[in-house]
Amino acid sequence: MMGIISCKESTRLVSQGLDRELAFGERVAVRLHLAICLGCRRAGSQMRFLRKAVRELAEVDLKTSL
Repeated sequence: MMGIISCKESTRLVSQGLDRELAFGERVAVRLHLAICLGCRRAGSQMRFLRKAVRELAEVDLKTSL
């Protein structure tokens, strides 16, 4: 999976990359796409932000329920 990928494929892989290690070809394809696509860079940042926020909220909920 080398070369230029679509925004849809890029965001799918960025999302999957939060859950698993991407294969070398997937990482290269995503990095190439992100180098030229501001929208997908922003979407990736938003995904990472949301994941962090949900994780922190879950930690707060666990602490307050004890």
